[in-house]
Amino acid sequence: MPLLDPWFYALAVPAVLIIGISKGGFGAGLGVIAVPLMTLSVPAVQAAAILLPVLCLMDIFGVWAYRRQWSRAELVMLLPAAVVGIVVGALTAGFINDRMIKLIVGLIAVIFTLNYWLGGVKAREPKPMSVAKGSFWSVLSGYTSFLAHAGGPPLAVYLLPRRHDAAIYAGTTVIFFAVVNYIKLVPYAWLGQFSSENLWTALVLAPVAPIGTYMGVWLQRRLNPRWFYRLCYGLTFVIGVQLLVDAAIG
Repeated sequence: MPLLDPWFYALAVPAVLIIGISKGGFGAGLGVIAVPLMTLSVPAVQAAAILLPVLCLMDIFGVWAYRRQWSRAELVMLLPAAVVGIVVGALTAGFINDRMIKLIVGLIAVIFTLNYWLGGVKAREPKPMSVAKGSFWSVLSGYTSFLAHAGGPPLAVYLLPRRHDAAIYAGTTVIFFAVVNYIKLVPYAWLGQFSSENLWTALVLAPVAPIGTYMGVWLQRRLNPRWFYRLCYGLTFVIGVQLLVDAAIG
């Protein structure tokens, strides 16, 4: 049987819509607020387990939408490092609590956006591809994605300064997390997080998934690239501050 608490669905449906919009390519790291939002009614571990099958469903629509708009070179470099982060997350999951995750992701998001805004013109020039930087941030993205589906801000730290075309940036991000999420199914199952209650609840939320994804695709394709990046940085900063507040007040 799925969860029957109306308060849970009042929080979960907006959370799924928000994460769908992010996975549709609009708003770097926007989906990071989904698990914290759902933790107002269920434990973080359960929220993450319920969301993962829904995320995998969203990924199908997202990959189809951006199937011709992504950077092969970036993904070939980033994905192996993300797998390392997932493995580390699986092995250390029992030692990390929600507060620590929020603190780590929040600090990354806030420092990253402040560095961009305070850096002036130089911060707006495209950065060259860097295996060292890309691998570091990809490992961290895989790690935080495993723990709380919060891999968006660490990946954005590397990808946003690369200044790809907005559609290429969005497509690369969408496909990166599609691969990451399907890999995460294995350790989630290994850790016993897919109870019948969690899977039935995910099935109830599944119809919301394509709605949010297509909303994100629609917004990304109709927004001026300059404003797209401004909103991505702005949303990343707001999310980071909110996570730090949550970590501070417990």
